[in-house]
Order: sequence, then C-alpha cells, then structure tokens
Amino acid sequence: MGIDTSELLVPFTGALQAAFSVLFTIAFGVVAAQCNLLSYNAAKEVSKLCVRMFLPALLINKIGSNLDQDTAVRYIPVLVWSLFYTLLSVFIGRILTRIFKLPAWVAPAIAFNNTTSLPLLLIQSLKQTQVLDVILIGGESGSAAMDRAESYFLINAMVSNSLTFALGPRLLRPGDEDTPKNEEEDNDGGGGEEHPEENGVNGHVERGPNGIIDEETSLLPQRLLRPTNRIEKRGYLKTRNWFQGLSPWLQETVHITWQFANAPLLGAVVGAIIGLTPSLHRLFFSPSNEGGYLNAWFTTATKNIGELFASMQIIVVGVKLSKSLLCMKRGEHSGELHKGSLALVTMFRFIIWPLISIPLIWAVASRTKLLDKDPMLWFSMMLMPTGPPAMILVALMDVTGAAESMKMTIAKLLTISYAVTPMICLAVVGALKAAEAAIAK
Repeated sequence: MGIDTSELLVPFTGALQAAFSVLFTIAFGVVAAQCNLLSYNAAKEVSKLCVRMFLPALLINKIGSNLDQDTAVRYIPVLVWSLFYTLLSVFIGRILTRIFKLPAWVAPAIAFNNTTSLPLLLIQSLKQTQVLDVILIGGESGSAAMDRAESYFLINAMVSNSLTFALGPRLLRPGDEDTPKNEEEDNDGGGGEEHPEENGVNGHVERGPNGIIDEETSLLPQRLLRPTNRIEKRGYLKTRNWFQGLSPWLQETVHITWQFANAPLLGAVVGAIIGLTPSLHRLFFSPSNEGGYLNAWFTTATKNIGELFASMQIIVVGVKLSKSLLCMKRGEHSGELHKGSLALVTMFRFIIWPLISIPLIWAVASRTKLLDKDPMLWFSMMLMPTGPPAMILVALMDVTGAAESMKMTIAKLLTISYAVTPMICLAVVGALKAAEAAIAK
C-alpha cells in the first residue's frame, strides 16, 4: 500500500498548522514579556498555576466525560503503554547522559515528550482537515472520535506528568553543575516544598490591626486562623517525627511514593471516580433536564479553566525565551544549547520512537486481542511517544530550583523543537496507514 503525495500533504498540513499554532503562541509570550505585560516572576507563578489548577481541571473534565463502566477497559492498555515507553525513555536518557557526559537537561528532554498541548492542538487540526475520517468506526461522528482521542492522550499525559515530577528532579541531579545551592529566587518560585515556619505555622500570617497585610495574608478571621495554625503545626511536627523515625531505605521509599501524589494525578483520579460512578457521571455531564444538575455551572467552570492549560503553559515558554534573547543581546550568558545534544533529542523524539511504536502497536492490534477494536485507540497509542520535549519541563525547572542558564537553555530547546515539529507528519502518516492496515486484518 503506497503513499502518494496527496496522502502525505494533508497530514503534513495538519501537523504544520499545529506547529505554527504553538510557535505563534510562544511569540505572543515573547511579545507579552517585551511589552512588560507579563514579568518573568509572574510567568513562574503562571507555570505553577497551570500545573496545579488548570491541568487537573482539564483531566477531570476530559477523563470524567469519556470514561464510564463500559469503556474503562480500553484505557488499561493506554496506562500500560504510557508507563512502559516513558520509563524506557527515562532509562535511555539516563544512560546516554552518563555515557556521553551530556548536560543534565538532556535526560528529561529525552524522557518526557509533549503529551498535552501539542497532541490536543494536532487532533484539533486533523479534525478540521478530516484526515482521520478513514479510521472512524462505522456510523461514528468525527467529533465523538476526536473527543475519545483527546481522552486517550490525556490519560497518557497524566502518567507522563506524574513521572515528570516524580523522576525529573532525580534526572537533573547527576552531574548537574548548574543547579544552585542557595538561589533564593528559584527555590520558592515553582511549587517546591513549603516550610510551615515560613507559611504561618509557627507564627500568624496576620499581626493585628496595625500589622503587615499583603497578598499572602489569610482571609480567615483571627479566631479561626490561630486554631488552624496550631492544628497544622501539630500535624507537621507529628508527621516529621514519624518520618524521621523510619529507617533510611523506608524514608527514601516514602519520599519517592509521595512525589507521585501531584495535582495532575489527583485530577485524573477524581475524573476516573466521576466517570466510573454512574450517579456522579450523570450529575456532572448529563443535560440538566436529565439529572446533570452540575453540568451547566460547575462542569462548565472546570472546562473553561482546563482549556487554559495548553496556551498558558506555552506563553510561559515565550516569556522565558524573551529573557534568554535579552541576555544574548546584552552579551550575557543566556544558556548554552549544544548542537549534538539537540540533534540527539530531536532524532530520539521524532524518528526513533515512531519507528518503534508504529510497528509494535500495529502488531498488537492486528495479531492479538489485547486492544479494544478502536482504530482511534491504535492511532493515538502509535503517536504517544512521538513529539518534541514536554512544555512542562519549564515547570520542572522551577520546581527543582534549576539555574537561570538552564531555564533559558530549555526555552531555546523547546522553541527549536517546535520549529521542527512538522517532522511529526511522517509519524502521523505512518500511524494512519498502520491503523488502516490493522483494520483490514
């Protein structure tokens, strides 16, 4: 089954549109920074907001609406596949970084690809071009199929984001000479651990009528604030004493396990609970006249803030890129991006993984019964490991307190990676043809 020029042109156009959509959004972030509409410190807070509020809201809405007791089984292969290819990428990235003594950022760039903003934009572009109509289930609308594809990608995003914040900091430690030991600006900017002594546990946020009141002042009245602080302090001290009483290996196990308890994972769990509980699914997602009493206001609100995630995360990259460009203009250090490392990341993400995932998923879909008879599932799984490094690496740099030079390097890497994103059209065509061939089987 050959591929003629017309068959390549349509998916290429879709991938090109998605790539330019991301690039122009990055450009808007640069313009916002240049015009002093969004400061660098504010961008760090926006990045934190995206990860802790917007992404969980998106996961709750998409997973909850597409998951139910009849369709839950089809998501199990997505979970297994997401864990497999991400952990394998982590292992390969760690090995390559150590063997070739590459910069520390190479490992997470290889390990974690964009599983949220780019796939969602790509699916939207392909929906407009109707290129995926050839793998729709008979009689199914394109809109329903695209919603299902988005839910598959979001399950993958949940796994990837959880592993990013659980394993990403460890990938940055070996040989990371750029990580500051005491850089106050970064240690508190990206959602790292907050110390109760600094947040009102050992002292009161409010200091009376004539005290200091700012944007961090609690809105609780004093009569509730003092008991709340005391309870929080006692809980913190008991937990600390319990943790310090554990053996070193058990402390490490608890620490690693706790890293997985992040906001995206909790959002996905909440979405799964809502989707798998018929009464909750009806309450949140059915029309109001059919029992969906929360649909018109609460569900709509979570959907609105969830849809902010992709664009806001990309704008943050533009702000960081703006700072890097300004440093270059002033002749200051703006982050060094080695050509060899860039080529390695690009080849691994756009060439090697598609050559592995497309034949593998085709074989599983056509020769076994492990996957549901859903061509959109096959197509999505083939593309999941493909694509540029994750935008969420920006948030990871903030969380780990990475040096400013490394943050600017990551901004450059992401911009260049998205500039070559039209390469993904080859993987899109390959996955489309493989899905068609699996249907024919």
